[in-house]
Amino acid sequence: MTARLLLQRSVADLVSRRGGAVTPEALAVAAPIVDAVRTRGKAALREYAERFGDVAGGGPLFLERPALDRALRDLPVSDRGRLERVAERIRGFAEAQKRALGTVTITMPGGTAGHWISPLERAGCYAPGGRYPLSSSVLMTAVTARAAGVGETWVASPKPGALTLAAAAVAGADGVLAAGGAHAIAALAFGAGPIRPCDVVVGPGNRYVTAAKQLVAGRVAIDVLAGPSELVVFADASASPAVIAADLLAQAEHDPDAVPILVTLDPTHPGRVDTELARQLADLPTAEVARAALANGGVVVVATLEEGIAACDALAPEHLELCLQDATALAPRLAHFGALFIGAGSAEVLGDYGAGPNHVLPTAGTARSKGGLSVYTFLRVRTWLRIEDSAAARPLIEDAAWFGRVEGLEAHARSAERRLD
Repeated sequence: MTARLLLQRSVADLVSRRGGAVTPEALAVAAPIVDAVRTRGKAALREYAERFGDVAGGGPLFLERPALDRALRDLPVSDRGRLERVAERIRGFAEAQKRALGTVTITMPGGTAGHWISPLERAGCYAPGGRYPLSSSVLMTAVTARAAGVGETWVASPKPGALTLAAAAVAGADGVLAAGGAHAIAALAFGAGPIRPCDVVVGPGNRYVTAAKQLVAGRVAIDVLAGPSELVVFADASASPAVIAADLLAQAEHDPDAVPILVTLDPTHPGRVDTELARQLADLPTAEVARAALANGGVVVVATLEEGIAACDALAPEHLELCLQDATALAPRLAHFGALFIGAGSAEVLGDYGAGPNHVLPTAGTARSKGGLSVYTFLRVRTWLRIEDSAAARPLIEDAAWFGRVEGLEAHARSAERRLD
């Protein structure tokens, strides 16, 4: 009998198999690289970029705006049109998110208080360039940063091809750093050559990129510490085994460490989906990677919708597809996910490739406490207070003085009371 591609597992087993995004080994490798770039700047960046094959000896590390514009001009018209169309969808979604925020002003005794929303000044955007160069990640990160109002944006990607450079041009990036890994993250965080130190570093990457993001997080803001990519398909008997298999394989081909999972109400799905997986793997160019990833996931059979909801929430996946007959009604009952895809027509790959919402998302259960990259990643809420009538503000002043004394901070109390003189 042929071994199953997608093993039946318990939710507890799947959760226990999940590792953290940052491993001790990756931290040990990344730490001296990050420190070298922090202390020696461009010289160390070039050493590592040449050592790891990002650029040839003496090759250009920094590709500024004219080079990006040339790549865009040289792109076939149809490819340029697709880049611009996807970028516009991402931009439109991000701008709508930004409009959901606004300034606040409230009155209080003696004055007013409120907040302003302001963008960060400089952003560093990482786009993977290894097994599968992700020009889509250039758009997801840099377009969103620009929509937030970020003034200066650099993209880092190892061995960037014409499509990556053109995507950076469409996204409005100031330049591309032709390097990857921990050294690229350090250059974005601390500055190197024409790149000034960024205020935020975002984007997906391998374990060393993620480790470097953790190491620089005390210096700059980051989006998420993303581990291997995940998909949970929550299905019932209305869902096609062929569609389920196609969606699981689309996730599995990302990386041998990816985690594709099926949670199903249909007890016939495990066998039928497995048959479809075998059939579709037969002519899939990325079959070797996808087959390895399938071993990380599994299938969970549940008896009721409530049990399925509980399973999905316990897994808190990066991506959650609802291939259910009444997916729209069920969707608000799910609590923990990075991004939700409602109904069988809402393929996760449409989110990957620019329907609008961002594809940089939390993994490894961190969706319980963290959202994905969005326009909000690049914005700050800045509060202010204006007291113009100290007599009317007496209640505030007296309360502040009381707190200062009960906490043993007499100078605080006296500072507040000075306003009554």
